[in-house]
Amino acid sequence: MHISVTFTDDPARVLTEAHDFLASEPVHHNVILTLLHTRVAHPEPGRYWTATDGGRTVGVVFQSPLTYHATITPMPPEAVVALVDAVADAGVALPGVIGDAATAARFAGQWTERHKSAATPYEGQRIYEVRDVQDDPTASGHLRQAVAADRDVVVAWWRAFQAEVGEGAAATDAGRAVDQRLPAGQLWLWDDGDPVSLAGASAPVEGVARIGPVYTPPETRGRGYAAACVAALSKQVLAGGHRCILYTELGNSTSNFIYRRIGYRAVAEVLRYRFA
Repeated sequence: MHISVTFTDDPARVLTEAHDFLASEPVHHNVILTLLHTRVAHPEPGRYWTATDGGRTVGVVFQSPLTYHATITPMPPEAVVALVDAVADAGVALPGVIGDAATAARFAGQWTERHKSAATPYEGQRIYEVRDVQDDPTASGHLRQAVAADRDVVVAWWRAFQAEVGEGAAATDAGRAVDQRLPAGQLWLWDDGDPVSLAGASAPVEGVARIGPVYTPPETRGRGYAAACVAALSKQVLAGGHRCILYTELGNSTSNFIYRRIGYRAVAEVLRYRFA
């Protein structure tokens, strides 16, 4: 392989030049596709590197905001080496990386060799896809779209979700995230007299929509609200003719069990590394 690396700060350019590559695996590339579309609609500083082999895209690195981990697509080892070298040569100090388990491990290993530093894996995730909702959990209440009057509770729950999953200083500003997704109809509530659970659904990109975040406050847990909310929202996505995926933390046995019961099946594993 003869790998060339191109840098840009224009997400629209990446979507255009890497379209065929990104569209070829819409489930594995869904996060980067969604993030790129979000950056086009809501501009924010970012760095984007694209690796090509003979003019054909074989890998993409996304970093936005500039203090975040790099998000990467699956790619061959040769592309990992070339991209790490390009990022390092640009003097960019990445705080970490997240992506397909094998690719993230290679990227982290190459990064440590290049910088003579450490890389620590600290979070494992799994991508799930549902083709047919097999178990429709019953819970009192119903699914409804979040509206402007729900903003305060949704922002509070988004922040609580970030705290529980340990996003910390790297967390997206909850208010900004909600203000982007609420008008777009991408936030949903399970309502049992009052809102009791939250689930997001990204806009479909290349035929794939992603459920998340999913959050139920402690005082309403244990009543099946989250399972019912995810099942109903998943059925809605599928009924619209789209593929439906979500990410889970491998350390959360409860959510993994619930999603498998609904009909979600594992597609791939994802790892997050922190660079020292």
